[in-house]
Amino acid sequence: MSERHSHLALSLMSSSRGIGLIVGPAIGGYLAQPADKYPGIFSVNSIFGRFPYFLPCLCISLLAIAAVIACFWLPETLHKHTEDTMLNSSTEAVEEPCSDLNAEQSGSGCLSLFTNWPLMSTITVYCIFSLQDVAYAEVFSLWAVSDRKYGGLSFSSQDVGLLLLIYQILIYPLVANSVDPITLVRAIALLTIPLLSSYPFMPALSGSILQLALNCASFLKNSFSVTTMTVFNILMNDAVSQDLRASANGLSVTLMSIFKTIAPAVAGVIFSWAQRRQIAPFLPGDHLVFFMLNVFTVIGLMLTFRPFYARNGTSNH
Repeated sequence: MSERHSHLALSLMSSSRGIGLIVGPAIGGYLAQPADKYPGIFSVNSIFGRFPYFLPCLCISLLAIAAVIACFWLPETLHKHTEDTMLNSSTEAVEEPCSDLNAEQSGSGCLSLFTNWPLMSTITVYCIFSLQDVAYAEVFSLWAVSDRKYGGLSFSSQDVGLLLLIYQILIYPLVANSVDPITLVRAIALLTIPLLSSYPFMPALSGSILQLALNCASFLKNSFSVTTMTVFNILMNDAVSQDLRASANGLSVTLMSIFKTIAPAVAGVIFSWAQRRQIAPFLPGDHLVFFMLNVFTVIGLMLTFRPFYARNGTSNH
């Protein structure tokens, strides 16, 4: 796959994931507590009244079942060879000199991934940004529904669902061919810092101005997140040969899952701590929350520079 096509493909994949991350909370926001929001449709005495979060859980379960069924119609990308084809390929391999550099890399097996510093440094930075992203998602929902006297927005779950639904990603495909990937990550990190710093001041707004400000901020933050994810997927693909990309992806997903598991707990602790600091002279209330998110952003930004971060000189597409 060419570099231009790989950028577009990974961007579409990341965009699809990003849309899911936005539609998911929107489903929860609109469908949670249906007996209270839609009393004309759902009775208080029905199962939806007794279990206020049953409806969104039911919907996402049906979507999951539909996705599993759709997988049966996906085209197979693993090329299966007959015995004759394999015999011919083996004969040709013996006759021709093995000049592929990837063979040397794959010879040491998956353990070579841990000594591949361009890959490991990319995964490490990706994990830091993933932790910050998940922590932001956790904090944002808590902050939005908190009462204004605690520095929140007093939004209902339906308001949060509407806000998170407004999302589309077009940034990365437009700039991928003109901006170096790691430079793009650094620029996004620098833009994220003032963006997150503006959140604690938004409760001073109201009405349509508040909605506009939050929609713009959410659009930018989610666009930044999806673009960052796309860039790191490309950098990880560039760091290894074709035959090790599946193993490298498995390693990165495993490590990111650990960080994403930690992130909600860290965010919850910070948010609870911030609620007890409403009148603190330094970083009161939610100022502390978004300051800590920026700390993770700065750490990730610093790790994109040498000597920690390393990158292969050539791409392996």
